[in-house]
Amino acid sequence: MDVGVFIPIANNGWLISKTSPQYMPSFDLNRRVVQKAEAYGMNFALSMVKLRGFGGESEFWDHALDSFTLMAGIAAVTSKIKLFASVAIPTCPPALIARQAVTIDSIAPGRFGVNIVSGWHVAEYSQMGLWPGDDYFRYRYDYASEYVRVMNELWSEGRSDFKGSYFRMDDCRLSPRPVRMPEIVGAGQSDRGMEFVATYGNYNFCFGKGVNTPTAHSDVPARLMRAAAKTGRDVGTYALFMVIADETDDAAMAKWQSYRAGADLDALAWMAAQSATDSTASVHSTATHMNLPEGAVNFNMGTIVGSYATVARLLDEAATVPGTKGLMLTFDEFLIGMDQFGQRIQPLMRSRADVSGAT
Repeated sequence: MDVGVFIPIANNGWLISKTSPQYMPSFDLNRRVVQKAEAYGMNFALSMVKLRGFGGESEFWDHALDSFTLMAGIAAVTSKIKLFASVAIPTCPPALIARQAVTIDSIAPGRFGVNIVSGWHVAEYSQMGLWPGDDYFRYRYDYASEYVRVMNELWSEGRSDFKGSYFRMDDCRLSPRPVRMPEIVGAGQSDRGMEFVATYGNYNFCFGKGVNTPTAHSDVPARLMRAAAKTGRDVGTYALFMVIADETDDAAMAKWQSYRAGADLDALAWMAAQSATDSTASVHSTATHMNLPEGAVNFNMGTIVGSYATVARLLDEAATVPGTKGLMLTFDEFLIGMDQFGQRIQPLMRSRADVSGAT
């Protein structure tokens, strides 16, 4: 079972709260997080792309680094861990991202991949005059499909003459080519998003659900497996959970309750308003998920709260969900959380016995 970390590229990580740890993003912070992940045998690190925050008293995600340049820097100070950067596809042409990916691949040969973000947060793009209009919600995965096809042609052949509805290449060239084809990650929760990943991706990360209910999201990888059965490709899910751990269940739960009590309601209201923009969103889509009130204080991801033994047991349960290839973790306090995971939690996990010697 792969385990990776969703690194804190924006301020305050994933807790939309005034009482959670408050910190700014920096290269040094993210370098230390990923180097700890590598030292503890974690398999990958992924950085998101975020171009506008949600405001509120906590200034949630108002301060964020660039995903590709950050991962290029991290590539130079790591040697084994797989690295994924994220691209907001309405902002950059695919040929440029393909070249940036090759550049990072030259720093970290065979260790780099790209997370495709189709876009749901309109204000990120409209502030720059790049929002293509709300009709984009209808065709964004068609756009993403062409985007990845262009990159794949350039990576595999070194040239592309692709002609589609959204991209038209005219003897577009790329050299050098990557050491191996970069892996593609998606995060679509809708059926169309699943179809996109099953056709062009390697992994799809999905949100866990609820607090200490590690298998409650099982319908999502099941839908991905059905989509992959139609394409005949080997595709799996990375399930996203926040870990809040301490010496005892009570101590960990007290932290979680404190974060919830300090929820930044103004930032949450902004997130809800933005996610409601997509009138075409299905019941499974990312936009709909973002608009749910339950657990919104940590971006609606699944939450694992408890002692080190409790967290290990619940993560092992999450690993049993069919279609799951890995777990992607966030933490309330990342540097402390990485050490807690590597030293106290992972050694107790059966699903990580090959790394930690757990039994």
